[in-house]
Amino acid sequence: MARVSKQYNAVWLSDIHLGCKDCKAEFLLDFLDKVNADVIYLVGDIVDFWALEKRFHWPDSHNQLAYKLMDLARSGCRIVYVPGNHDEKVRKYVGLTFSDIEIHREFEHTTLEGKRLLIAHGDDFDAEVCLGKWHALIGDVMYDFLLFLNRWCYWLRGKLGFGYWSLAGYIKSKVKGANQAIERYKKAAVDYAREKGMDGIVCGHIHQPGLEEIDGMLYCNDGDWIENCTVLVENQDGSLELLYWTEQVKSLSQYVNKPILVPNRQAA
Repeated sequence: MARVSKQYNAVWLSDIHLGCKDCKAEFLLDFLDKVNADVIYLVGDIVDFWALEKRFHWPDSHNQLAYKLMDLARSGCRIVYVPGNHDEKVRKYVGLTFSDIEIHREFEHTTLEGKRLLIAHGDDFDAEVCLGKWHALIGDVMYDFLLFLNRWCYWLRGKLGFGYWSLAGYIKSKVKGANQAIERYKKAAVDYAREKGMDGIVCGHIHQPGLEEIDGMLYCNDGDWIENCTVLVENQDGSLELLYWTEQVKSLSQYVNKPILVPNRQAA
């Protein structure tokens, strides 16, 4: 029996961090295998050049995901790439198309309900969130430690037969300073979208998924594929929904050591 795919008007993905050892590419491959979309927005930090410069890490699942996205673009799915800070190198190609993937600094999406949404990664709001360079440095060190704990928690739960659960996300939710920074980020994001004359914003960057209305503006953060494995979608009725894919996936075994399929390339 043929597999029936879920159809979406639009899909937003960010903070995949290909090249980082904490990237959950297997979960995202499972999602992309089970859905169709008219347009996919890549909202920054798709490839983690920062991590790759420190230590090269590119397992088969990362290759599979990169080829999957290119194959989708060549198959007729519109893919718009808005680079972030970890893949800032791509920003010099803004305005160009690579392997049928459009590259933009920012972008606008209008939902079926007529809502105009600004699409931006969100690193431009850092100055309004961080209190200084030392706070930012301490935050980076602590986050790396959280990811270390999260990695071992994931491994241990897998050995015990349990599904994925974000220890890092749980700890962050209990830290008052982290929650205050997130609230400052949200305000900066919606204020920026309002200045642009939009009805809301779709962003990523802080690895904290969210979908809410703030002061009459839509705040949509599609999350990440490091901790939360979340994706923002526009359903065919125009409604927006935030999906936590760790709650949907049944098995990741088919993505372990799977042969890499290179998409067909048309002759030049």
